[in-house]
Amino acid sequence: QVQLVESGGGLVQPGGSLRLSCAASGSIFSINAMAWYRQAPGNQRELVAAITSGGSTNYADSAKARFTISRDNAKNTVNLQMNSLKPEDTAVYYCNADGYYRYDSGRWAPFGSWGQGTQVTVSS
Repeated sequence: QVQLVESGGGLVQPGGSLRLSCAASGSIFSINAMAWYRQAPGNQRELVAAITSGGSTNYADSAKARFTISRDNAKNTVNLQMNSLKPEDTAVYYCNADGYYRYDSGRWAPFGSWGQGTQVTVSS
């Protein structure tokens, strides 16, 4: 179907920046929304930011004014620029996408996919 691969996580000091990237591949017909979620140890997975194919965005309150989500529809990629990082931003970040994929000849079906996750650690 559709695979998502994230990159860009790592260790950064408080106040620093990181840029996460996610690329979708496979028999993609179209992608609707793309999003970033995160999950810290002991917590539920939560939405960080989302973006539609038309460019409309939605952010968690904790991400507003610090994070920026963007996408390239032609390349099927989504990025998350994270600035002014705080220790509480430490988590595994997951890429998510939904849309339609092609199968057989001329047929398509809905998909919802998750990436494998990338660790972001904010610590001095």
